Amino acid sequence: MFSIILSQFFSSESISFDGNQTIKRFSESKKILKKIFQNNQYTFYCNCSYNNSKPNFKKCGYKPYKNFKRAKRIEWEHIVPASRFGNKFESWEYGHSKCIKNGKKFRGRKCARKMDKKFRLIEADLYNLQPTIGEVNQARNNFNMSVIPEEKRNYGKCDFEVLNNFIEPSPNIRGDIARTYFYIAHTYSNYIKLTRSELSLFSKWDKLDPVDEWECKRSKLIKNFQKNINKFLVQGCKELNK
Repeated sequence: MFSIILSQFFSSESISFDGNQTIKRFSESKKILKKIFQNNQYTFYCNCSYNNSKPNFKKCGYKPYKNFKRAKRIEWEHIVPASRFGNKFESWEYGHSKCIKNGKKFRGRKCARKMDKKFRLIEADLYNLQPTIGEVNQARNNFNMSVIPEEKRNYGKCDFEVLNNFIEPSPNIRGDIARTYFYIAHTYSNYIKLTRSELSLFSKWDKLDPVDEWECKRSKLIKNFQKNINKFLVQGCKELNK
């Protein structure tokens, strides 16, 4: 499996922009995601149930760490951080003559959203978005995924660790994360490249945490709205439904 993935990502063949072409903005994605998750309202990293964008801490044992206000709300997080593909756009890196507010120039995500249609499409891709407790989304930042030897849990029973700008997620969702990174990097290959160490790690995670029923159902629901597929789920979902 790893050799196949390596050949896909390090091939000289250029991959076309064949991802999301339907959902135009991240704000639109958030409305659609509420419909997709209406019968499966659990946060991604901590598996806390939620209702009306408010998490229920009692059942999952989550304990707010620092940002109590943000811990009380659900946010839609990009598993592959927007900065990983955003910094390939000139408007993100350098700004644009039209990115001015109150006489001050701005760049980054806001400028890329304003100036680049392709950035908006990638940012709005439903396959890369998951419901997350706001405080966890803040802590996740744009850090790389890894395995942290000395586990220190700052969020109660939530199996989510942060150390030295690295994130260690629960084993139960590592495959989901791996397949999301594979999808984004393959689909939008002009805007994001995975390192060899990431490919090695995610290949292990993909094997150790196979596709599950909700991952397949979510993919079908996303396809209904977005029209394209995550090819890294296809085989696993077929085997699951045998």
